Amino acid sequence: MSMVEDPAKNLAKAVDRIRDAAARGAQVICLQELFMGPYFCQTEDHRFFQRAEPVPGPTTATLGDLAKELEVVIVASIFEKRAEGLYHKTAAILDADGRYLGKYRKMHIPDDPQFLVKLYFTPGDLGFRGWQTPFAGLGVLICWV
Repeated sequence: MSMVEDPAKNLAKAVDRIRDAAARGAQVICLQELFMGPYFCQTEDHRFFQRAEPVPGPTTATLGDLAKELEVVIVASIFEKRAEGLYHKTAAILDADGRYLGKYRKMHIPDDPQFLVKLYFTPGDLGFRGWQTPFAGLGVLICWV
């Protein structure tokens, strides 16, 4: 899914794609990493922190309602604002009944000269977990490198 700068347009596009996937029989639908905007970690620009939100929060509420409506599981990668100055790259899991099941916060934040991920994200502190859904047991990770 290609993204634009406007998070609302990206969310609307993701909703359309989720509806399409569900109509084709998908039961577990995983959105791409940080789907609410273009991947921003290659430049230092503090205005990107404005994209961060709590998890659970507004995006998980919207996707939870959609998951319930379509009876699908959704895994969504969100720029999480845990507190001022404390941000995570997070995957939220929404069950087929719309419930927020939990989240995984990316634990390994690489130090790569082409990607400034350490500028934007704090290592996760929740460990590796699993969630049972009506369709499968899920273990969720966000890329290692």
